[in-house]
Amino acid sequence: MHPNRAFRSEPHDRNVAFARARGFGVLTVNGADGPLASHVPFLLSEDGTLLETHLVRSTPLARSLPAPALMAVAGPDGYISPDWYGVPDQVPTWNYVAVHLRGTLEAAPPDTLRDLLDRQSALFEAGLAPKPPWTTAKMPEAAMERLMRAIVPCRMRVADVDGTWKLSQNKPPAARLGAAAGLDLAGPEARMLADLMRALSDT
Repeated sequence: MHPNRAFRSEPHDRNVAFARARGFGVLTVNGADGPLASHVPFLLSEDGTLLETHLVRSTPLARSLPAPALMAVAGPDGYISPDWYGVPDQVPTWNYVAVHLRGTLEAAPPDTLRDLLDRQSALFEAGLAPKPPWTTAKMPEAAMERLMRAIVPCRMRVADVDGTWKLSQNKPPAARLGAAAGLDLAGPEARMLADLMRALSDT
């Protein structure tokens, strides 16, 4: 996390809401031979205290549990050209949003896996409406059971939530808005970042 307090002033609830909405991150633990990481979808409780996910059973990360873990959740990011600020003596930087969730990751009881998969698919399918949602009930039961044998349910009691919202808060408002205008030309993700930067001027 960036140490500048200007980038770390968002409230706990906003960091939790951001991580819940993204629902995807990089899960890391310290393995016997070095860091281990998996890119995984996850569910996060409304209060941010319980994270649920599943891992491929054969991965080193799954075999290392229980273990202290970090889930790094990234949001929009983008390169900031100093030319966009409209003020002298600036240098390039990178703006971004990121939330880190820390706790102890452990295997959950095997009989919780089907419910976890149903809840995960229901959440992400809801974002595709009006498409009729896919459900595990559409799978032949034998095929579903075979696939589930290859994965394990996991959960993490979240002990700490830390967020960085690096949106040029340390620049004058006009310079920040100039950088947001520059990002508008850099693609959809950059425009999402620009919108967050502009929103600072409305608060």
